[in-house]
Amino acid sequence: MFKNIIYVGALSVLLDVDADVFETLFAEQYKGKERLLASNIQALHLGRNFVQEHLEYPLGIRVRRSDMVGDQIFTDGNSAAALGCIYGGATVAAWYPITPSSSVPEAFQKYCDKYRVDPVTGQHYYAIVQAEDELASIGMVVGAGWNGARAFTATSGPGVSLMTEFIGLAYFAEIPVTIINVQRGGPSTGMPTRTQQSDLLSCAYASHGDTKHVLLFPQDPHECFEHSAAALDLADRLQTPIFVMTDLDIGMNQRLCKPFSWDGARDYDRGKVMTAEELEAGKDFGRYKDVDGDGIPWRTLPGTHPTKGSFFTRGTTRNPYAQYSERGPDYIYNMERLLRKFRTAADLVPQPVLREATQPTPYGVIYFGSTTPAMREALDVLEADGQHLDALRLRAFPFPDSVSEFIATHEKVFVVEQNRDAQMRSMLVNELHFDPARLVPVLHYDGTPITARFIVQAIRDNIQPASANASAPARQKETA
Repeated sequence: MFKNIIYVGALSVLLDVDADVFETLFAEQYKGKERLLASNIQALHLGRNFVQEHLEYPLGIRVRRSDMVGDQIFTDGNSAAALGCIYGGATVAAWYPITPSSSVPEAFQKYCDKYRVDPVTGQHYYAIVQAEDELASIGMVVGAGWNGARAFTATSGPGVSLMTEFIGLAYFAEIPVTIINVQRGGPSTGMPTRTQQSDLLSCAYASHGDTKHVLLFPQDPHECFEHSAAALDLADRLQTPIFVMTDLDIGMNQRLCKPFSWDGARDYDRGKVMTAEELEAGKDFGRYKDVDGDGIPWRTLPGTHPTKGSFFTRGTTRNPYAQYSERGPDYIYNMERLLRKFRTAADLVPQPVLREATQPTPYGVIYFGSTTPAMREALDVLEADGQHLDALRLRAFPFPDSVSEFIATHEKVFVVEQNRDAQMRSMLVNELHFDPARLVPVLHYDGTPITARFIVQAIRDNIQPASANASAPARQKETA
């Protein structure tokens, strides 16, 4: 720990950064822990003194003090996601520590202490549980969602692997759950402190049997805030697990982004929840019955009515009135209804963002999440070089119709992602049934954030009309 601070102190002299900048930050970090504050400041000055006594300083490269950020703010995605959960109405969080997601519930705790405590009585209007493992944490969140609370967990790839059985239960029993997945390098323990986008398939189709889950792809902390709040609405509206697919690069690194905003008049979307008055009036209640063609059934919350609206929650097959059934027609009805609900979700999730080239082009590129800054720079470089591409940033799965239309209007579409196996490309082929040769993977997966230089080179190599392997994937090159 102190080695890192000594290193920071040395760099601060080499880069001509005043010590008071770090001392102020340390004071904020260790407020109420003055013993830690003093030792960290001492370590900082050890590093500074060494450079001042033994090296030439400062370097030719300098870091100058500036507050010219315009209308932007400087924050990290994990803190933004936690604040989004606060504004989105979450009152329950259960989690098990895992890099790089642990700071999501930690930030949620901090915000709850500020916004979820009655200033007069001291009553806490939230529950946060650090569970004994990932299975327990997702089980608690499923239970809270069943009971009507807005609940979430935060984890990473290994945690999702352990949670899949409960995720399948929530999908089939139709219980609202929000899962914030801060992705890292896998498989297994993989690279806990490196970034990837390699959990797409494991989340989109989590659990055994036929399942499809809603995924949201924030590009920066601003969208981490927005998507986390939206996920809680979507979980209630669709009665299903919703994944917020961020990653280490967005989650733990500080980024400039647009300021957060919230409409104070915004109502939470609780979806189809039948009231005691409706039950008393004799309204037909079939817990798993599609009444209007969107695939979403009505639900009741525990204690809604003393004698009506109750049902048996089960992970087994049932008929539309929640009665156990292994009849083929009942099973098919339910599975087809879940598929209709998933298609309904395509119109409810955040829609893709299109960036059109300055002139007509047969080439397109699809990207998402943390690849966005590099992709924007790459598009500018390519356009300045006379290579024009239309670009579509995906913001969610299931894919809206506009994604099919985008692919259909281009001869070749590059799919930029940070994993080895072209998982987003596989989902596009699987869900939209396009010829795989039409979608050219651009793959970067060494754990570092993708760069514009990498994207530009990959597209240039593939866009040559005479290339014998025009459809070959561009992969991260091995380094010694």
